[in-house]
Amino acid sequence: MLAIINADIHPVSHSRVSCGTLLLREGKIAAVGVEVAIPEGARVIDARGRPVTPGIVEAHAHVGINEQGVGWEGRDANESSDPLTPEVDALDGINPRDDALREFREAGITSTLVPPGSGNLIGGTAVAIKCWGTIVDEMVIAHPVGMKAALGQNPKGSYGRRGKAPSTRMGSAAMIRKALDETKEYMKAKKKAQEDASKVPDFDARAEALIPVLNRQIPLQVHCHRADDIVTALRLCKEYGLRFTLEHVTEGDRVADLLKEHDAYCAVGPTLKYGSKVENRDRSFRTPVELARKGVHFCFITDHPVVAGQFLTLTAGIAVSWGMDYDVALRAITLSAAEHIGIEDRVGSLEVGKDADVVIWSGDPLDYTTFADCTIIDGEIVHEREV
Repeated sequence: MLAIINADIHPVSHSRVSCGTLLLREGKIAAVGVEVAIPEGARVIDARGRPVTPGIVEAHAHVGINEQGVGWEGRDANESSDPLTPEVDALDGINPRDDALREFREAGITSTLVPPGSGNLIGGTAVAIKCWGTIVDEMVIAHPVGMKAALGQNPKGSYGRRGKAPSTRMGSAAMIRKALDETKEYMKAKKKAQEDASKVPDFDARAEALIPVLNRQIPLQVHCHRADDIVTALRLCKEYGLRFTLEHVTEGDRVADLLKEHDAYCAVGPTLKYGSKVENRDRSFRTPVELARKGVHFCFITDHPVVAGQFLTLTAGIAVSWGMDYDVALRAITLSAAEHIGIEDRVGSLEVGKDADVVIWSGDPLDYTTFADCTIIDGEIVHEREV
C-alpha cells in the first residue's frame, strides 16, 4: 500500500486537488482527495507540493517492435513480404528488453499502444501494454485493440518501387476494399456452413483476422498524413461501416470540419519533427490547435522511434505555447490518449478503481525543464530519479 501526500494532484477527469492525498492499494487507486485516511503500515511519499498526474499514455509507438539502437535485427514492425498481412500480430514482435521502455518510464510514460508499422496496406493487430515487465503477455492491458492500415506514400512506396502493387493511391484503396470484400464473402460462407457442414470454407487466416474489424469489435487504425488520404480513410470506413481511428493526420487542420462531422478520433503526430517526406512536409502545431478549436477528439503521439517517446510531454507543452488550453494539452497525453486506444476504463486519469499508474513530477509536467521524479505502474515504483 502506498500513500502520496501533500500533492498537487491533477486527476485530468475532474478538478485539481491542492495539497491532496492519493492512496494506492493492490495495484489500484483507492482514494483521491484532501481528507484521506492513511492506513497503518502504508508507505508514505511526501510530494512536497509537487504535481502528481496519471501516468502518461502514448497512443502510438513502435516501442519494443522497432528496437532502439538496434539495426535490422530489431526491426520487426513491418512484415514486408506482402502488402496485406492482417494475420500478423504486434504482440509477437515486442521485446520487453528494448531500452526505450526504460526511457519511457523515466519520462513518466506508463502505457502505450504498439501497432505494426505503415509499410503495408493492412499491417496487423495492435496491442496496448504497460511499460514495465519482462514477459510481454503479462504487460498487456488490452488485446486486440485495433487493426493497423495505411494509406499514402509508405505502402505505395514499399511495393511500387519493387514493381509490385500497390503503386498508386488508387491501387491502395482498391486492394483494401478487395481484402474487406473477400472477408465479407468468407463470413457469409462460414454462416452458411452452420446449416450445411459440407460447405465449411477453407481456413483463411487473413479473413479471420479481419472479421473483428467488419464486426466492429475493433477499429481500423488508419495511417494517413495528407488531407486527401484522410478523406479516403473516412470514405472507406463509412463505406464498410467500420469503427476507425486516424493516425498522424498531419493535414487534419485542412479537413477539421469533416473530421468533426465523422466524429473521428485522431492521433496527431509526430509533430515535434521536421517534415521528413512529401506528405508531411507541412507538419506543424496548426493541426492539433485547430482540432482542439473545432472540438475534434485528438491526442498527441510521437510515433516512437520517429520521435523519441520521452518527448511526448514536450510536444504537449509546445502546443500550449501555440495557444492550446493547458488542461486540453495535458488531457491529450493522458485521458484522451487512453480513449483513443480504448483503455480509458483502466488508465488516463486519477480515479478510484483505475490502475495505480501515477507520476510525481519535479515541476510543471509540460515544461521542458521538468523531470519525472517518480513513476508508478500498478502501484509499484518502477522509476525514481536520483537528485
